[in-house]
Amino acid sequence: MRRLGCLRGIGTLTGFALAVEIGDWHRFTGNTIGAFVGLVPSESSSGQSRVQGPITKTGNTHVRRLLIEAAWHHRARYVAGKTMRDRWELASPAARARGHAGNQRLHARWNTFRERRKRHVVANVAIARELAGWCWSLAVLEE
Repeated sequence: MRRLGCLRGIGTLTGFALAVEIGDWHRFTGNTIGAFVGLVPSESSSGQSRVQGPITKTGNTHVRRLLIEAAWHHRARYVAGKTMRDRWELASPAARARGHAGNQRLHARWNTFRERRKRHVVANVAIARELAGWCWSLAVLEE
């Protein structure tokens, strides 16, 4: 829970809810956690054609909602404020560094989507999918 708090948008309550709902983080990888919560695009393939559609929405709806709400926090400019620094004090140095890298990466992805003029809700789901991978990497981090 303390390691997950190193990411923006994930406080004590959200981190606890993610830990309880996911359970054993080691059964996933960074790529498969997005599929578990239904944040991957659906696909219709036939022969050489491959068409991706909206997200599948299968899996754990509560975790999906938590990640989507947390992803909105990465839209604003990234500055490690007092609350974030206080959370970092509770975590290990490795978790702090990983959380900082994740926060920078997710904000940069938001800026990329803005430049490409993507719809905000579509961009937010993509950020939430990547946020799930960052949460996984913090949860399985060896101290």
